[in-house]
Amino acid sequence: MHVPDGFIDAPVSIAAGVAAAGAVAVSLRGARRELDERTAPLAGLVAAFIFAVQMLNFPVAAGTSGHLLGGALAAILVGPYTGVLCVSVVLLMQGVLFADGGLTALGVNVVNMAVVTVVVAYAVFRGLVKLLPAGRRSVTVAAFAGALLSVPAAAVMFTLFYALGGTTDVPLGKVFGAMAGVHVLIGIGEAAITAATVGAVIAVRPDLVHGALGLSAPLKLRVGGELVDAPAATPAAPAGLAARSTKPVWITGLVAALALAGFVSFYASSSPDGLEKVAADKGIDQKVTEHAAAGSPLADYSVKDVSDARLSGGLAGVIGVGGTVVLGTAVFWTVRRRRGADLTAASTAVPAA
Repeated sequence: MHVPDGFIDAPVSIAAGVAAAGAVAVSLRGARRELDERTAPLAGLVAAFIFAVQMLNFPVAAGTSGHLLGGALAAILVGPYTGVLCVSVVLLMQGVLFADGGLTALGVNVVNMAVVTVVVAYAVFRGLVKLLPAGRRSVTVAAFAGALLSVPAAAVMFTLFYALGGTTDVPLGKVFGAMAGVHVLIGIGEAAITAATVGAVIAVRPDLVHGALGLSAPLKLRVGGELVDAPAATPAAPAGLAARSTKPVWITGLVAALALAGFVSFYASSSPDGLEKVAADKGIDQKVTEHAAAGSPLADYSVKDVSDARLSGGLAGVIGVGGTVVLGTAVFWTVRRRRGADLTAASTAVPAA
């Protein structure tokens, strides 16, 4: 789904850039309400994890692969506003360092892969959570559905961009049919990865899943052969949960991301992803231009002058995960500190007479 330079003309790319900048600005403000001392560093980890999993292309059809987009996963784990920022950080790292996704198309990619996926996935997720019985299983099921629908939604958004500013003369119906068809299949993989990850985090630390806050089912006790709700916890009970360190989760997640990017990625499918395959088959890549960062020492997820392909790709993945977690954590801590400054200013303001 990473749109390269040359697919979409300059006017539409500029308009998409303006829209993306506006969405990021709104998300920076909204993320202040979602982030606290525990979740700010975890948001950086989520961005790094998405970067790592995006390196793992999986086969979806003959000669075609797909990979995680990550909007649904980020929105459910750390909140929709923070989720937009997570995916945007990943896209920025990929475009600047790894020549993946055009720089002039960065706005298009942010709208497609960050904004649309988060909005669609989180809307579906919240709607299903309200309809399903309260509990962890319902959160996982809702996460699956939200992720499943978010990918074809992004494909539809790309088709709209192409309709407005495509640089080649390919019938819109062919582009839409091909994009929607293959990305429905990719959506199944997205849903499986999202549900598995959300389920794993809920199993060990449900308090760290934004989409699960306040949604846990009440504890049941068997009395006289019947299940009844357990008495409500005392106010002091949640304090121990809130005081639990997030360090084990952070370390485990970082190790997993490094392993995926540094080792498992070597075994990912080498087939072109959904957009690349459609572009080649339908001819919408005729005017693609060379990436401005094509000369980067990390272009195409390999380290320049390292001849061993496995080592080169693994090092690039590790560097990417490290850079993403550093940049992401810096962004989210800055947003968190800004929220603290706002709260301090509000609490010390002198009421008007």
